[in-house]
Amino acid sequence: GGGAPGPAPRILTGPMAAGTVPRVGRNEPCPCGSGKKYKKCHGAAS
Repeated sequence: GGGAPGPAPRILTGPMAAGTVPRVGRNEPCPCGSGKKYKKCHGAAS
C-alpha cells in the first residue's frame, strides 16, 4: 500500500473563505478566483 489517502481538501483563502458568496452576475468572473465565469463555476450548482 502506502498510496495517497485521497485528494486534499481545497483551502479557500479568497472572498469565499468566510462562507459568504458575494452576489455576482452569471457572466461575471467567479469570486472563487478560478477565472471561470460564475455560471460555469460555482454558479452551476445553484
